[in-house]
Amino acid sequence: MIRGFRGATALVADDAQEMEEAVAELIATIVSRNALNTDSFISIFLTNTPDLHSAFPAAAVRRAGLLDVPLLCASEIDVVGAMPRVVRVLVHAESEMPRAEVQHVYLRGTEKLRVDLHRD
Repeated sequence: MIRGFRGATALVADDAQEMEEAVAELIATIVSRNALNTDSFISIFLTNTPDLHSAFPAAAVRRAGLLDVPLLCASEIDVVGAMPRVVRVLVHAESEMPRAEVQHVYLRGTEKLRVDLHRD
């Protein structure tokens, strides 16, 4: 089966080093919380808010070691009042995990984007 694993992270500033660290942390946490093997990854779609210009989120994924996974970056819709400096991901992976057990990962303050998943 193919499953989608969602996540997001926020940056304090538009900084290439912080982008690399935050995106690597996000991907590693998605892998860890869902007991995934990166060999099962099919593709990763990444978006960032229009206020992030310093680096491509996909470059951080490559530097984290995912060299043969197709990646695509896009700009997030520029909505008034939206949380600033956010990178979002959608990982497509082969997994036998039931959809209800998928753990989506929201870090660095982005938990408030999905209060339905984070009720604490």
